[in-house]
Amino acid sequence: MAPTTGDGTRRRPVTAPAIRSRKVRDGADPLVMVTAYDAPGARIADAGGVDMILVGDSLAMVVLGYDDTLQVTIDDMAHHTAAVARAKPSALVVGDLPWMSYHVDRADTVRNAAQLIKAGAGAVKLEGGRKRLPMVEALVDAEIPVMGHIGLTPQSVHAMGGFKVQGRTSEAATQLVGAAKALAHAGAFAVVLEGIPDEVGRMVTDAIDVPTIGIGAGPHCDGQVLVYHDVLGIEERMAPKFVRRYADVGADSAAAIGRFADDVRTGAFPGPDESYHLSAAVAETLGLYGADG
Repeated sequence: MAPTTGDGTRRRPVTAPAIRSRKVRDGADPLVMVTAYDAPGARIADAGGVDMILVGDSLAMVVLGYDDTLQVTIDDMAHHTAAVARAKPSALVVGDLPWMSYHVDRADTVRNAAQLIKAGAGAVKLEGGRKRLPMVEALVDAEIPVMGHIGLTPQSVHAMGGFKVQGRTSEAATQLVGAAKALAHAGAFAVVLEGIPDEVGRMVTDAIDVPTIGIGAGPHCDGQVLVYHDVLGIEERMAPKFVRRYADVGADSAAAIGRFADDVRTGAFPGPDESYHLSAAVAETLGLYGADG
């Protein structure tokens, strides 16, 4: 199921430096990133031709059933990053640094990021603007590629008073532009823009030389990211404005399980084709004269 190019050869692995050069204004195609949290998801995303797979801390809400992203640990993230990496995708694997894994000193931040790199990530992502610059610089100094994330930062849900669109005032928009410039200057190879007006997404994208990846940030970013379970219609509890569903896998899966349950209860499953059988000779020896060989 490995993704291939037009001539049938396997895609070359995508790297952080390659992503850094992908500005749409310079003629590059828009970037595509989706989340994935396990090997099957990574294989499907990679076969779909995405440029990056984010092992997001959204794992907490989407897979583990928490109400926010604050519950996952660096060990959780390393566990799922390793599962994605074992699929050997051509897409760049980006491991999300969870809450309180980089809100510490520089040495601990680097150690936590290194845990994700050792698990198989090719880069890490962290949330926040100027206050995270020392951590970005420390990671870059340790030769760990870093993706920034500003705007609506889910790990700041309590400080923000909920999952609210950011950058609605001229002052807030200007601050976002400044934060993006600072992150790029500190060495971030890309910046995620989440939950901001599309005009502000365009301002930020125009202001920096590294690509922006939007999620609820309008069409003018250098790329877009969505959660795997949202794209496929697996997650149905939440429907953010910025989500577009491309399949109805959740409903189709429930219907398939329902048909399986009906077949079990009516005796239609398993049938002869799903069962193993003795040879006629062995059945006769055992006295199973009516056995279906």
